[in-house]
Amino acid sequence: MQVSHRFAVESAVFDDDNLVSLAGLVPVMRLAEQTGLVEALAEKVSITAPRIKSGAVNPAPKLATLIAGMCSGADSIDDVGVLRSGGMKTLFDGVYAPSTIGTLLREFTFGHARQLEAVLRTHLAQLCERVELLPGAAVRAFVDIDSLLRPVYGYAKQGASYGHTKIAGKRILRKGLSPLVTTISTDHAAPVIAGMRLRAGRAGSGKGAGRMVAQAVATARAAGVTGEVLVRGDSAYGTRSVVGACRRAGVGFSLALTKNRAVERAIAAIGEDAWTPVRYPGAVRDPDTGEWISDAEVAEIPYTAFASKPDAVTARLIVRRVRDAARQDELFPVWRYHPFFTDSAELTVDADITHRRHAVIETVFADLIDGPLAHMPSGRFGANSAWVLCAAIAHNLLRAAGALAGPVLGKARGATLRRKIIAVPARFARPQRKPVLHLPAYWPWATAWQRLWRATTISIT
Repeated sequence: MQVSHRFAVESAVFDDDNLVSLAGLVPVMRLAEQTGLVEALAEKVSITAPRIKSGAVNPAPKLATLIAGMCSGADSIDDVGVLRSGGMKTLFDGVYAPSTIGTLLREFTFGHARQLEAVLRTHLAQLCERVELLPGAAVRAFVDIDSLLRPVYGYAKQGASYGHTKIAGKRILRKGLSPLVTTISTDHAAPVIAGMRLRAGRAGSGKGAGRMVAQAVATARAAGVTGEVLVRGDSAYGTRSVVGACRRAGVGFSLALTKNRAVERAIAAIGEDAWTPVRYPGAVRDPDTGEWISDAEVAEIPYTAFASKPDAVTARLIVRRVRDAARQDELFPVWRYHPFFTDSAELTVDADITHRRHAVIETVFADLIDGPLAHMPSGRFGANSAWVLCAAIAHNLLRAAGALAGPVLGKARGATLRRKIIAVPARFARPQRKPVLHLPAYWPWATAWQRLWRATTISIT
């Protein structure tokens, strides 16, 4: 492809007040209106004693502006300025400047972040009522919990400290902040975020997990999940608090366990003839070595966890074993064992495959890191707490917009949704005072875009 005109230096001019670079935000923000996002923000977020009086005025439209910016790909506060370009301020009311949004975020404390977390849960329930976000929820749904460490640099970030993370299967210390995330998904639906809480980088992965799981299960029920619920997590969440939260909520669990002496004795008690070969539908990454594996062997044995405590729980210990790739030349096979504790009624092989699909939460992390969580934008911990929760609301809103645009985009990555249905240029016109968006001819995803447009327009006219 070549440029077909000979341009001069003065041939490019930023002077069009009617050109819109993000026409896809119109149906997305209409969907936000239809699901009561601004009303929920106005009702639940209240800053009564601000450091700067003007900073806490009108928090709802300011946060809605930030969420719209995140839907368009903003990963810093300054990026929200794109919403004030061209005809965007004509298309939308209450578009605030990045500096004003930054001032509001710096007013947030832990308590205000909890208010915003309530908005996340309420809005997700409204989205699920408006859009079929969780097909198959009448049969079974999954609540997954995990944490990630977002790196930060310098000395200005409150709460930043060194915590453990894994890169290519190796544990390293890295300075950062650690969001704890819960998601809801089904066998037929991509995950949506049920809860998110920012913690210091050195916080243990399982800190606060029991409360987060209980809230996520309640959110799943409010979002229309009527079937069974299975809570999944890695070894950081195979704890009394998480298992107890599952039991009190009446849901199942599938949680990896740390290999302590009791678990090792249980594994050693499994007979050699009890192991069943299992081949995964797709290769999975070994958590110890980072190597890709496609087959293993599984077995199970009854096991009582927390046996010395009054709330001891007896269920199934399912163990997956794989050959040690580093010791293939041994006379006898050398195995590495990966146990998880579950009260699922599935067959051993099926339960193992279901547990391994806990890795679906990593797709949410990838979406967030490729979008608003590319950076932690503020030096204040409260501002960053509000930032990650707005990112979660934007993620769910994009997921709902993708579902309305079609089944393919319903499971697409956030970057794909932004490229195909958000970042669509348009010229805004008002012939006979009727607003019209003139979009590019031959847009490859015009059918999906129009499907989203009709779904968010016809229902309110």
